[in-house]
Amino acid sequence: MNEPFIPVCEPLLGGNELKYVTEAVSKGWISSSGGFVKDLEQKFAAYLGARHAVTVTNGTAALHLALVAAGIGQGHEVIVPTFTMIASAAAVCYTGAKPVFVDCERDTFNIDVTRIAEKVTARTRAIMPVHIYGLPCDMTPLLALAKERNLVVVEDAAEAIGSRYEGKPCGALGELGCFSFFANKAITTGEGGMVVTSDDKLADELRYYKNLCFPLKGPRRYVHEHIGFNYRMPNTVAAIGLAQLERVEDYVAMRRENARRYNERLRGERGISVPVDKPYSHNSYWMYSILIEDDFGRSRDEVMQGLGERGIDTRSFFVPMHQQAGLRAYGADTSGSYPNSEYVSPRGLYLPSSSGLTAEQIERVCQELLALRR
Repeated sequence: MNEPFIPVCEPLLGGNELKYVTEAVSKGWISSSGGFVKDLEQKFAAYLGARHAVTVTNGTAALHLALVAAGIGQGHEVIVPTFTMIASAAAVCYTGAKPVFVDCERDTFNIDVTRIAEKVTARTRAIMPVHIYGLPCDMTPLLALAKERNLVVVEDAAEAIGSRYEGKPCGALGELGCFSFFANKAITTGEGGMVVTSDDKLADELRYYKNLCFPLKGPRRYVHEHIGFNYRMPNTVAAIGLAQLERVEDYVAMRRENARRYNERLRGERGISVPVDKPYSHNSYWMYSILIEDDFGRSRDEVMQGLGERGIDTRSFFVPMHQQAGLRAYGADTSGSYPNSEYVSPRGLYLPSSSGLTAEQIERVCQELLALRR
């Protein structure tokens, strides 16, 4: 008899989701007006220790909106890690600016902060650090550089709900922080996102541009001074988010426990590099990421195929931004050398990482993985 399928990540809806959604529907508040939107924004801001949180339709919209609020546009450049999900760079392109790429660190997969300064030009307006797979970037030197060069820091914390840098929540370290509530995140609304800031002016810009540039005060006249976006989160979606937020610490703790079990089983095994930790980091382990090294005896793709045949779902690492044809066609400079990203990308995968994963499932994943080694 075949073993049950283990998905790479599935949502855990173990709280008041149905209760809150039912309340929203029963009261007729199903669009972007309604109490759950306001409650989610206020409580998420409090969770991050920020003054403001602004709901949006998804994490990519969060990045785009944050850049627009920061004044990023045509003729500007934004520093982005080349090892990230394409949404990070695409959001820069939406504004008319150009993403400028920096290689990752070999061990953390995060942007190599020591290489940022050499990419700053007179056109640079912002730095977008991405906390890859839940491990915080080294933010102290990055923030110091940004202050020295008068650059805005827009944190891509899509994968870092519950992560902390030197005890401070990721996403609340720069001027703007962006989150995703996609179905595989630590807390989810299916689709959805959030931008947080402690700057009152930026918060007004976020709210203004996310709602088609309707005036923030006074009657709704259908006269628009600027071109905005419809990035409004529905009340029903916010209802799910509020229920999820109530259990965020539980869900992050579950993912950290998953990582502890994987580390205990896989650390020191030939051909496998497990995630590193850093003294400054509290890793939320959005995904448990490993490298299949050359001495494993099989390639990363062969391992993924083998696990798939055994009913275990995995995902490959991101393809670096400088290897993306769409960004090259857009006009981004994809030349240059990015050896660390080019090393980790074809070797990396993440194992099943759902919050509700059991110890037995993790043991099975590890057994099947090691059985594939030559």
